[in-house]
Amino acid sequence: MGSFLKTLNIKPVNPGVSTGLTWLKSKGETITSYSPVNGKEIAKVTCADKKTYDAVIEKSKKAFEIWRQWPAPKRGEIVRQVGLELRKYKEPLGQLVSFEMGKSLQEGMGEVQEMIDICDFAVGLSRQLHGLTMHSERPGHRMYEQYHPLGPVGIISAFNFPVAVWSWNSMLAWVCGDVAIWKPSEKTPLCAVACQNIIQLVFKKNNVPEGVCSLITGGREVGEWLSTDNRIPLISATGSTRMGKAVAAAVGQRLGKSLLELGGNNAIIISQDADLKIAITAAVFGAVGTAGQRCTSTRRLIIHQKIYNKFKALLQQSYSQLKIGNPLLEKNHVGPLIDKEAVAMYLDAIKKCKAQSGNFIVEGAVLKGKGYESGCYVKPCIAEVKNNFEIVQHETFAPILYIMKYDTMEEAIAMQNDVPQGLSSSVITNNLREAELFLSQAGSDCGIANVNIGTSGAEIGGAFGGEKETGGGRESGSDAWKVYMRRQTNTINYTDKLPLAQGIKFDL
Repeated sequence: MGSFLKTLNIKPVNPGVSTGLTWLKSKGETITSYSPVNGKEIAKVTCADKKTYDAVIEKSKKAFEIWRQWPAPKRGEIVRQVGLELRKYKEPLGQLVSFEMGKSLQEGMGEVQEMIDICDFAVGLSRQLHGLTMHSERPGHRMYEQYHPLGPVGIISAFNFPVAVWSWNSMLAWVCGDVAIWKPSEKTPLCAVACQNIIQLVFKKNNVPEGVCSLITGGREVGEWLSTDNRIPLISATGSTRMGKAVAAAVGQRLGKSLLELGGNNAIIISQDADLKIAITAAVFGAVGTAGQRCTSTRRLIIHQKIYNKFKALLQQSYSQLKIGNPLLEKNHVGPLIDKEAVAMYLDAIKKCKAQSGNFIVEGAVLKGKGYESGCYVKPCIAEVKNNFEIVQHETFAPILYIMKYDTMEEAIAMQNDVPQGLSSSVITNNLREAELFLSQAGSDCGIANVNIGTSGAEIGGAFGGEKETGGGRESGSDAWKVYMRRQTNTINYTDKLPLAQGIKFDL
């Protein structure tokens, strides 16, 4: 067992259901976590059954009654200590993220840093939860609005960011006075167990109520329990559009609230006035980072026809220099896909692209031989396509980059927007008019629109999320905290009279 596993208290068989301070015994199925790095078993996790699921929910409800009464700055102090603890465990947790998920060690460390950053953000937020004061139309009245905690928040996270997205939700939910119930991806359960072990250190020391931070490991069935549970007012779900639609339907059926972060089909527009050094760096990192398994990965390049051939040559040259292999080794740029199912989807997308007359200028393949025994390592590839190809309209979670030409910026923006998804977008240009057009009402229809940086790598200070089939949710910074609270309008009459609306009078 690796030293980082021992440091994080990961055992050969781990319980996967916790109320924050206690690990529960469950008769649920056992999940085996295999590393895509070498294809070998890391450890096992016992999933929730219905009995332990209900125990967690009931404990969370009781914890909420206590936790919401803690002053927000005091809740923020707990989050501050969580951030300090994450700093202590940054290296082993980053190693586990890399080993269980397959992203590079630098990206694994970066993901833990995102957790630390959102803790810092949430600590400040704990002293800034605010409402508005408004003038009343009635004399002798004061009107204002305030925000109150919602209750238990269900968090369904995806494998590609096995710890960061949970922290985006949990840290904000906690300072808002909510309690969190986490269902991690069944593909990366050990990262969740490790986080729970770290959180317990802080919560036990501070006498935090049991049930403020809960974990329920499991597959689709557990996600369905959460989505249909009237005891959980908000479900935050990250994953595919197909999954998001199912969650939205189930939560909507009971008139609950949902926060959805779903698929992306992100494009970079590369202008004839682009700085090509910036453009090539943004394009390659966006396309191959995390082996194309980010929701913000660059899927499409829309390149001005005057520089198309020159930029295509730069792409081919850059791709020839990529090093693919063990993501824990710093020399490698690209690690494995998460599992063989993802490899099959990669191969199927290439097949469909060729069937639709896509021309591959950098061919894809599954890598074999020493160092690639897991069968999850693939070559990043590039295809010349039309934007309306059916396969281009879909998100493939793999390092497949589609390139196409444009003539005018208006045409490029129309192509950028002409997909069902609307998460992240970018334009590389030194032309101020083009940049401002891209950011205008007639520009990108995505939740994130960047100029002279790529589609990948959002900062926690801004609200993260997208439109259309991306789901419309917002997480992390700005005023994303409001989704975790309920809004209340208050009017106070401080006179000895009660004026009625529309001048109605009662002779009483």
